[in-house]
Amino acid sequence: MNELNVLTMGEAMAMFIADEPGSLEDCLRYERYVAGAETNVAIGLSRLGIRTAWMSKVGDDSFGRMILKTLTNEGVDVSHVLVDALNPTGFQLKSKVDKGDPVVEYFRKNSSASKISLEDFPLERLPITQHLHLTGIPPAISSSFRELSWQVLNHMKQTGVTISFDPNLRPSLWSNEREMISVINRFAEEADWMLPGMQEGEILTGYRNKEDIASYYLERGVKLVVIKLGEEGAYFATENERKEVPGFAVTKVVDTVGAGDGFAVGVISALLEGSSYEDAVVRGNAIGAKAVMSSGDHEGLPNREELEHFMKKGVLQS
Repeated sequence: MNELNVLTMGEAMAMFIADEPGSLEDCLRYERYVAGAETNVAIGLSRLGIRTAWMSKVGDDSFGRMILKTLTNEGVDVSHVLVDALNPTGFQLKSKVDKGDPVVEYFRKNSSASKISLEDFPLERLPITQHLHLTGIPPAISSSFRELSWQVLNHMKQTGVTISFDPNLRPSLWSNEREMISVINRFAEEADWMLPGMQEGEILTGYRNKEDIASYYLERGVKLVVIKLGEEGAYFATENERKEVPGFAVTKVVDTVGAGDGFAVGVISALLEGSSYEDAVVRGNAIGAKAVMSSGDHEGLPNREELEHFMKKGVLQS
Protein backbone atom coordinates (compact mmCIF):
# COMPACT_ATOMS: atom_id res chain seq x y z
CA MET A 1 0.00 0.00 0.00
CA ASN A 2 0.98 3.66 -0.11
CA GLU A 3 3.13 5.11 2.64
CA LEU A 4 1.26 5.31 5.92
CA ASN A 5 0.49 8.48 7.81
CA VAL A 6 0.45 6.73 11.19
CA LEU A 7 1.58 3.39 12.63
CA THR A 8 0.46 2.27 16.06
CA MET A 9 0.81 -0.98 18.00
CA GLY A 10 -0.76 -2.58 21.04
CA GLU A 11 -3.23 -5.13 22.34
CA ALA A 12 -6.86 -5.29 21.23
CA MET A 13 -9.43 -7.21 23.24
CA ALA A 14 -13.04 -8.23 22.96
CA MET A 15 -15.07 -6.07 25.34
CA PHE A 16 -18.42 -6.90 26.89
CA ILE A 17 -20.35 -3.92 28.28
CA ALA A 18 -23.15 -4.54 30.76
CA ASP A 19 -26.64 -3.71 29.49
CA GLU A 20 -27.65 -2.03 32.76
CA PRO A 21 -26.01 -0.36 35.75
CA GLY A 22 -24.95 -2.54 38.65
CA SER A 23 -22.25 -5.01 39.61
CA LEU A 24 -20.71 -7.19 36.92
CA GLU A 25 -21.63 -10.38 38.75
CA ASP A 26 -25.31 -9.43 38.69
CA CYS A 27 -25.45 -8.51 35.01
CA LEU A 28 -27.18 -11.06 32.76
CA ARG A 29 -26.66 -9.41 29.36
CA TYR A 30 -23.69 -7.72 27.73
CA GLU A 31 -23.04 -6.03 24.39
CA ARG A 32 -19.82 -6.91 22.56
CA TYR A 33 -17.33 -4.34 21.27
CA VAL A 34 -13.63 -4.01 20.42
CA ALA A 35 -11.39 -2.45 23.06
CA GLY A 36 -7.82 -1.19 22.93
CA ALA A 37 -6.25 2.23 23.33
CA GLU A 38 -4.22 1.92 20.14
CA THR A 39 -7.09 0.49 18.09
CA ASN A 40 -9.25 3.39 19.28
CA VAL A 41 -6.66 5.83 17.95
CA ALA A 42 -6.27 3.90 14.70
CA ILE A 43 -10.03 3.87 14.09
CA GLY A 44 -10.38 7.54 15.00
CA LEU A 45 -7.60 8.59 12.65
CA SER A 46 -8.95 6.42 9.84
CA ARG A 47 -12.37 8.02 10.17
CA LEU A 48 -10.69 11.38 9.56
CA GLY A 49 -9.01 10.11 6.40
CA ILE A 50 -5.58 9.47 7.94
CA ARG A 51 -3.95 6.32 6.52
CA THR A 52 -3.29 4.25 9.63
CA ALA A 53 -1.98 0.77 10.39
CA TRP A 54 -2.22 -1.22 13.61
CA MET A 55 0.51 -3.75 14.39
CA SER A 56 -0.17 -6.59 16.81
CA LYS A 57 -1.07 -10.24 17.30
CA VAL A 58 -4.48 -11.79 17.88
CA GLY A 59 -5.60 -15.31 18.62
CA ASP A 60 -6.96 -17.71 16.02
CA ASP A 61 -10.43 -17.41 17.54
CA SER A 62 -13.73 -15.61 17.15
CA PHE A 63 -12.53 -12.63 19.21
CA GLY A 64 -9.46 -12.20 17.02
CA ARG A 65 -11.50 -12.47 13.83
CA MET A 66 -14.00 -9.95 15.19
CA ILE A 67 -11.20 -7.47 15.92
CA LEU A 68 -9.67 -7.83 12.45
CA LYS A 69 -13.06 -7.53 10.78
CA THR A 70 -13.93 -4.41 12.76
CA LEU A 71 -10.64 -2.68 11.97
CA THR A 72 -10.79 -3.65 8.30
CA ASN A 73 -14.30 -2.25 8.03
CA GLU A 74 -13.00 0.98 9.57
CA GLY A 75 -10.30 1.26 6.90
CA VAL A 76 -7.38 0.47 9.22
CA ASP A 77 -4.49 -1.48 7.65
CA VAL A 78 -4.18 -4.83 9.46
CA SER A 79 -1.57 -6.36 7.17
CA HIS A 80 0.93 -6.19 10.05
CA VAL A 81 -1.21 -8.23 12.44
CA LEU A 82 -0.19 -11.82 13.13
CA VAL A 83 -2.62 -14.62 14.02
CA ASP A 84 -1.47 -16.79 16.93
CA ALA A 85 -2.67 -20.41 16.79
CA LEU A 86 -1.53 -21.16 20.34
CA ASN A 87 -2.59 -18.24 22.53
CA PRO A 88 -6.04 -16.63 22.76
CA THR A 89 -7.25 -13.09 22.24
CA GLY A 90 -7.87 -11.34 25.56
CA PHE A 91 -11.24 -9.98 26.63
CA GLN A 92 -12.70 -7.69 29.28
CA LEU A 93 -15.94 -6.97 31.10
CA LYS A 94 -17.07 -3.37 31.67
CA SER A 95 -19.87 -2.15 33.89
CA LYS A 96 -22.44 0.42 32.86
CA VAL A 97 -22.59 3.49 35.10
CA ASP A 98 -24.82 6.54 35.43
CA LYS A 99 -21.86 8.69 36.45
CA GLY A 100 -18.15 8.34 37.06
CA ASP A 101 -15.81 5.72 35.59
CA PRO A 102 -16.99 2.16 34.92
CA VAL A 103 -15.49 -0.93 36.54
CA VAL A 104 -13.38 -2.92 34.09
CA GLU A 105 -12.15 -6.48 34.63
CA TYR A 106 -9.45 -7.80 32.28
CA PHE A 107 -8.84 -11.37 31.15
CA ARG A 108 -5.55 -11.03 29.30
CA LYS A 109 -3.00 -13.29 31.03
CA ASN A 110 -1.07 -15.29 28.40
CA SER A 111 -2.99 -13.56 25.63
CA SER A 112 -1.67 -13.62 22.10
CA ALA A 113 -0.60 -9.97 22.34
CA SER A 114 1.38 -10.62 25.52
CA LYS A 115 3.52 -13.07 23.54
CA ILE A 116 4.60 -10.49 20.94
CA SER A 117 8.36 -10.21 20.51
CA LEU A 118 10.98 -8.65 18.27
CA GLU A 119 11.17 -11.94 16.36
CA ASP A 120 7.59 -11.38 15.21
CA PHE A 121 8.31 -7.94 13.74
CA PRO A 122 11.92 -7.53 12.55
CA LEU A 123 12.84 -3.86 12.36
CA GLU A 124 13.91 -4.07 8.74
CA ARG A 125 10.38 -5.14 7.81
CA LEU A 126 8.51 -2.36 9.57
CA PRO A 127 6.21 -0.32 7.31
CA ILE A 128 7.23 3.12 6.12
CA THR A 129 5.25 5.74 8.01
CA GLN A 130 5.12 9.45 8.73
CA HIS A 131 4.25 9.13 12.41
CA LEU A 132 4.40 6.55 15.23
CA HIS A 133 1.90 6.57 18.09
CA LEU A 134 2.72 4.58 21.22
CA THR A 135 1.13 4.17 24.64
CA GLY A 136 2.41 2.87 27.94
CA ILE A 137 0.26 -0.26 27.74
CA PRO A 138 2.47 -2.54 25.54
CA PRO A 139 5.52 -2.01 27.79
CA ALA A 140 3.35 -3.12 30.72
CA ILE A 141 1.89 -6.24 29.11
CA SER A 142 5.09 -8.27 28.90
CA SER A 143 8.86 -7.89 28.82
CA SER A 144 8.96 -9.07 25.19
CA PHE A 145 6.37 -6.51 24.06
CA ARG A 146 8.27 -3.86 26.01
CA GLU A 147 11.49 -4.68 24.19
CA LEU A 148 9.78 -4.63 20.80
CA SER A 149 8.17 -1.26 21.60
CA TRP A 150 11.52 0.18 22.64
CA GLN A 151 13.29 -1.07 19.53
CA VAL A 152 10.52 0.20 17.23
CA LEU A 153 10.60 3.59 18.98
CA ASN A 154 14.33 3.99 18.50
CA HIS A 155 14.28 2.65 14.94
CA MET A 156 11.56 5.10 13.94
CA LYS A 157 13.26 7.98 15.71
CA GLN A 158 16.46 7.37 13.77
CA THR A 159 14.54 7.57 10.50
CA GLY A 160 13.10 10.98 11.40
CA VAL A 161 9.53 9.83 12.10
CA THR A 162 7.60 11.98 14.59
CA ILE A 163 6.49 10.13 17.71
CA SER A 164 3.58 10.69 20.08
CA PHE A 165 3.28 8.96 23.44
CA ASP A 166 0.26 8.60 25.72
CA PRO A 167 1.24 7.11 29.12
CA ASN A 168 -2.14 5.35 29.53
CA LEU A 169 -1.03 4.14 32.95
CA ARG A 170 -2.24 0.70 33.99
CA PRO A 171 -0.78 0.19 37.51
CA SER A 172 -2.30 -3.29 37.83
CA LEU A 173 -0.08 -4.53 35.00
CA TRP A 174 3.14 -3.49 36.75
CA SER A 175 4.98 -5.25 39.57
CA ASN A 176 5.36 -1.93 41.38
CA GLU A 177 4.89 1.80 40.86
CA ARG A 178 8.61 2.55 40.83
CA GLU A 179 9.17 0.28 37.83
CA MET A 180 6.15 1.74 36.05
CA ILE A 181 7.37 5.31 36.48
CA SER A 182 10.90 4.46 35.36
CA VAL A 183 9.87 2.58 32.22
CA ILE A 184 7.11 4.95 31.17
CA ASN A 185 9.36 8.00 31.54
CA ARG A 186 12.06 6.25 29.55
CA PHE A 187 9.62 6.02 26.64
CA ALA A 188 8.12 9.46 27.17
CA GLU A 189 11.45 11.23 27.05
CA GLU A 190 12.09 9.87 23.55
CA ALA A 191 8.78 11.17 22.17
CA ASP A 192 8.17 14.40 20.28
CA TRP A 193 4.65 14.82 21.65
CA MET A 194 3.77 13.70 25.18
CA LEU A 195 0.06 13.42 26.07
CA PRO A 196 -0.47 12.66 29.80
CA GLY A 197 -3.53 13.20 31.93
CA MET A 198 -3.08 15.49 34.91
CA GLN A 199 -3.10 12.65 37.43
CA GLU A 200 -0.69 10.65 35.29
CA GLY A 201 1.65 13.62 35.14
CA GLU A 202 1.61 13.91 38.92
CA ILE A 203 2.45 10.22 39.33
CA LEU A 204 5.20 10.24 36.71
CA THR A 205 6.97 13.46 37.74
CA GLY A 206 6.08 13.99 41.40
CA TYR A 207 4.92 17.52 40.61
CA ARG A 208 1.44 18.79 41.47
CA ASN A 209 0.88 21.53 38.93
CA LYS A 210 0.65 21.42 35.17
CA GLU A 211 3.39 23.96 34.56
CA ASP A 212 6.02 21.91 36.41
CA ILE A 213 4.86 18.66 34.83
CA ALA A 214 5.24 20.18 31.38
CA SER A 215 8.66 21.62 32.22
CA TYR A 216 9.84 18.21 33.44
CA TYR A 217 9.39 16.71 29.98
CA LEU A 218 10.44 19.76 27.98
CA GLU A 219 13.74 19.79 29.85
CA ARG A 220 14.26 16.18 28.77
CA GLY A 221 13.82 16.84 25.08
CA VAL A 222 10.08 16.51 24.45
CA LYS A 223 8.96 19.17 21.97
CA LEU A 224 5.27 19.38 22.91
CA VAL A 225 3.58 18.42 26.18
CA VAL A 226 -0.22 18.38 26.26
CA ILE A 227 -1.80 17.71 29.64
CA LYS A 228 -5.43 16.57 29.65
CA LEU A 229 -7.52 18.36 32.29
CA GLY A 230 -10.83 16.52 31.90
CA GLU A 231 -13.87 18.75 31.44
CA GLU A 232 -11.69 21.82 31.89
CA GLY A 233 -9.91 21.11 28.60
CA ALA A 234 -6.14 20.83 28.26
CA TYR A 235 -2.89 22.69 28.79
CA PHE A 236 -0.07 22.62 26.27
CA ALA A 237 3.52 23.73 26.50
CA THR A 238 6.47 24.02 24.14
CA GLU A 239 9.79 25.77 24.50
CA ASN A 240 8.22 29.03 23.32
CA GLU A 241 4.50 28.76 24.07
CA ARG A 242 2.23 27.77 26.95
CA LYS A 243 -1.55 27.97 27.07
CA GLU A 244 -4.63 26.43 28.64
CA VAL A 245 -7.33 25.57 26.10
CA PRO A 246 -10.95 25.22 27.34
CA GLY A 247 -12.86 22.02 26.72
CA PHE A 248 -16.22 21.56 25.04
CA ALA A 249 -19.38 21.24 27.11
CA VAL A 250 -20.71 17.68 27.33
CA THR A 251 -24.50 17.27 27.41
CA LYS A 252 -24.43 13.78 28.93
CA VAL A 253 -21.54 11.57 30.01
CA VAL A 254 -22.23 8.00 28.84
CA ASP A 255 -18.78 6.35 28.98
CA THR A 256 -15.52 8.05 29.96
CA VAL A 257 -13.28 5.24 28.72
CA GLY A 258 -11.72 6.17 25.38
CA ALA A 259 -11.88 9.94 25.88
CA GLY A 260 -8.10 10.19 26.12
CA ASP A 261 -7.71 8.17 22.95
CA GLY A 262 -10.14 10.49 21.19
CA PHE A 263 -8.09 13.43 22.43
CA ALA A 264 -4.98 11.84 20.93
CA VAL A 265 -6.79 11.39 17.61
CA GLY A 266 -7.57 15.09 17.51
CA VAL A 267 -4.10 16.31 18.40
CA ILE A 268 -2.23 13.89 16.14
CA SER A 269 -4.47 14.39 13.10
CA ALA A 270 -4.35 18.17 13.38
CA LEU A 271 -0.58 18.34 13.81
CA LEU A 272 -0.01 16.02 10.86
CA GLU A 273 -2.16 18.37 8.79
CA GLY A 274 -0.02 21.36 9.78
CA SER A 275 -2.33 22.99 12.34
CA SER A 276 -1.00 25.13 15.17
CA TYR A 277 -0.51 23.58 18.59
CA GLU A 278 -3.50 25.47 19.95
CA ASP A 279 -5.78 24.39 17.11
CA ALA A 280 -4.62 20.81 17.55
CA VAL A 281 -5.53 20.88 21.23
CA VAL A 282 -8.93 22.40 20.42
CA ARG A 283 -9.59 19.47 18.08
CA GLY A 284 -8.38 17.05 20.73
CA ASN A 285 -10.79 18.56 23.25
CA ALA A 286 -13.65 18.32 20.75
CA ILE A 287 -13.13 14.64 19.92
CA GLY A 288 -12.56 13.77 23.58
CA ALA A 289 -15.89 15.43 24.44
CA LYS A 290 -17.72 13.57 21.68
CA ALA A 291 -16.21 10.28 22.80
CA VAL A 292 -17.66 10.41 26.33
CA MET A 293 -21.19 10.87 24.99
CA SER A 294 -21.28 7.37 23.43
CA SER A 295 -21.09 3.83 24.78
CA GLY A 296 -18.03 1.82 23.76
CA ASP A 297 -14.42 2.91 23.49
CA HIS A 298 -14.41 4.17 19.88
CA GLU A 299 -18.07 4.33 18.85
CA GLY A 300 -18.29 8.08 19.47
CA LEU A 301 -15.23 9.00 17.42
CA PRO A 302 -16.36 11.25 14.55
CA ASN A 303 -15.75 11.29 10.82
CA ARG A 304 -14.64 14.56 9.25
CA GLU A 305 -18.17 15.90 8.68
CA GLU A 306 -19.32 15.03 12.21
CA LEU A 307 -16.23 16.64 13.70
CA GLU A 308 -16.67 19.89 11.78
CA HIS A 309 -20.34 20.03 12.78
CA PHE A 310 -19.56 19.44 16.46
CA MET A 311 -16.78 22.04 16.53
CA LYS A 312 -19.09 24.64 14.98
CA LYS A 313 -22.02 23.88 17.27
CA GLY A 314 -20.14 22.84 20.41
CA VAL A 315 -20.03 25.14 23.41
CA LEU A 316 -16.72 25.83 25.11
CA GLN A 317 -16.51 25.59 28.88
CA SER A 318 -16.46 29.04 30.45
